[in-house]
Amino acid sequence: MKILVVGGGGREHAIIKKLKENPAVEQIFALPGNGGMAKDATCVNIGAKDIPAIVEFAMKEQVDYAVVAPDDPLVLGCVDALEEKGIPCFGPRANAAIIEGSKVFSKNLMKKYGIPTAAYEVFSDMDAALAYLETAPIPTVIKADGLALGKGVIIAQTRDEAKDAVRSMMADKVFGASGDNVVIEEFLTGPEVSVLAFTDGESLVPMVSSMDHKRAGDNDTGLNTGGMGTVAPNPYYTDTIAWVCMEKIFMPTVRAMNAEGRTFKGCLYFGLMLTPDGPKVIEYNCRFGDPETQVVLPLLKTDLLTVMQAVTAGKLKDVDVKFKDQHACCVIMASKGYPSSYEKGFPMDIPESISKNVYVAGAAVKDGVLVTNGGRVLGATAVADSLEAAIADAYAMVKTIHFDNAYYRNDIGKKALQAGRN
Repeated sequence: MKILVVGGGGREHAIIKKLKENPAVEQIFALPGNGGMAKDATCVNIGAKDIPAIVEFAMKEQVDYAVVAPDDPLVLGCVDALEEKGIPCFGPRANAAIIEGSKVFSKNLMKKYGIPTAAYEVFSDMDAALAYLETAPIPTVIKADGLALGKGVIIAQTRDEAKDAVRSMMADKVFGASGDNVVIEEFLTGPEVSVLAFTDGESLVPMVSSMDHKRAGDNDTGLNTGGMGTVAPNPYYTDTIAWVCMEKIFMPTVRAMNAEGRTFKGCLYFGLMLTPDGPKVIEYNCRFGDPETQVVLPLLKTDLLTVMQAVTAGKLKDVDVKFKDQHACCVIMASKGYPSSYEKGFPMDIPESISKNVYVAGAAVKDGVLVTNGGRVLGATAVADSLEAAIADAYAMVKTIHFDNAYYRNDIGKKALQAGRN
């Protein structure tokens, strides 16, 4: 089989490595991929949002199956375009990807169908939003409606911060058209849990839960990032909570999307807050999370391609999806200064002995040498029988990887260890 994977980050590298385990896979194309994926896929310099070029390439190469991984091409209708040419895909069509593409849509969906989430108001007029903030409870959460590279959410601790966030989104257009509408949301408290789930629009199979570490600095300090590391499973996500989520959140979401004529097929990501009033949805994503994918897929025992094809065919119920009864830890190595300004172009040294456990996100090949080419450079993932061992093994790997200006958090999994001991 020839497989095409759209995207070029650590998430896509994790997907590609897992797909390679199927002996029927002869070749994988990554569009655009990155320099660190070259051993695992044929990288083709076509951007993830260049849908006409992606379709043309898939047709020319007679691709058998496509996996569209990032949010932008999903929201822009990449799956629709490929399927119209007869190429089966993993990922939702555009009318379902709106669940991530518009926070206003997703919040209204939850309200309409009684899915637990934070109380909220939607504004398209900046003055009205600023007036609302005069009396809104503080802290509060300000969200740009559309996609914003995972950075369109501001947790405001003061009224001034909240107003500044609204002005930056709606007047300064820091996220472009994504800030034409904003959601102002109740601030929830409690442990956060990420749950990715396979769904074909009828059945839903949750993957192993995970815990992301979004802040740039140790002890959850500094700016929000796309994620500095993850562990799985999440110790806060008990069997009882999992049952509640399936009954009150997961299946109701699948049914709600069907009722709206927007059947969702692919990976549906649930960002949850375990509040004193029970689990609530913070956000939906229409795809595998990054870096959650880098701890969840290494724990998947069932062949990934088999699961994906069952999702596409609407036969997920016929596949027994199993996960290892182990723990995983992923530590992200970033460029110093991320998520603000940072330098790139530094040679990277990844020992061959650990390369199978390293997912490269921001790298390029320059004059035959692998160099840094992004904020988040790579993720090193370890799987072990205990969380302590997985964390220790991941950090042992990190210490053998070298590039100038490398930066990583030193406390990935610390909170999960403390929770597990309580």
